[in-house]
Amino acid sequence: MLAAIAMLLSADITIAADGVQYWSNEFPNTDFTKHSIEFSEIRSDGATKDSIPTITQPTFIPARKVRGLGPLEPVLSVVVGSDARAYPLRIMLWHEIVNDRVGDTPLLVSYCPLCNSGVVFERVVESDDGRQNLVFGNTGRLRHFDMVMYDHMTGSWWQQFTGEAIIGELTGAKLKPLASRVEAFGRFVETHPDGRVLVPNRPKARPYGTTPYVRMDTSPGQGLEIYGLPKGVAAFDRVVVVGNEAWTLKLLREKGIIERDDLVLSWIAGQNSVHDTKFIAYGRDVGNVIVKRLDAETDEWEDAVHDVTFAFAFKAFVANGTLHMPEPKKED
Repeated sequence: MLAAIAMLLSADITIAADGVQYWSNEFPNTDFTKHSIEFSEIRSDGATKDSIPTITQPTFIPARKVRGLGPLEPVLSVVVGSDARAYPLRIMLWHEIVNDRVGDTPLLVSYCPLCNSGVVFERVVESDDGRQNLVFGNTGRLRHFDMVMYDHMTGSWWQQFTGEAIIGELTGAKLKPLASRVEAFGRFVETHPDGRVLVPNRPKARPYGTTPYVRMDTSPGQGLEIYGLPKGVAAFDRVVVVGNEAWTLKLLREKGIIERDDLVLSWIAGQNSVHDTKFIAYGRDVGNVIVKRLDAETDEWEDAVHDVTFAFAFKAFVANGTLHMPEPKKED
């Protein structure tokens, strides 16, 4: 997998090689005359339309009945009303997209393993015909090593990290992100004993429980220097992104709690990395991040929208954002 990243960085991928003419055959409903990015920013690692299969009919079981999922394995969790759901990363890294619905709320649950970005959106756009519920698939393409999705209704292409349409009829439209967490499965069960957990529809279809991203987050990220990270921050360092700001996990882990105005970030040990050992349950501890914001109307602390992603991705998509990091150590 690291070799594939190096290949993408060094390859001279042009529009002629994998561009509009080729894409039009694969995506006949997409209006490629509308776009907010340069087509040259789109890269391919060989995947094609829906070759990474999305989940459109998810199956859940009660959290207390789950077997074989380690208590420290990460899940992407979301709570809508009284309904708490967990999407294990051991499944998400093989499918990347789940089209789900909780009550009247249609959800897009997304995870891009190359940049470690896990975000939950409402899969709804406003149009002249009213609210439209979109269903998403995977283009098989990348931009800044982040998944590019597409919607079945218009064929528009969407950036996973930002939830914004970048190519097609809906260019410029944005999906509403929902507060979610990437947390250890055991913590989810403890907090939501009546919650439900995603299970594979075909348990033997993928090597669930293993990861192809072995030792990725401790590698030097050769080639990712193009994103201009500050000294002391490596490409695959995790950062906690809230809007246009990010805090390195190193800083948060060092302090334990960071308080700023109406925002509180905290770190608690006990979560396996999916970018370390082949078997996720043995991955090194990267800890759990909780981000809360004070609701001015209710005067209560609520989970805040955030993303625990790799540093290079924050720099790529929030180029002018503020990155908080530990003070450099003074040399003797």
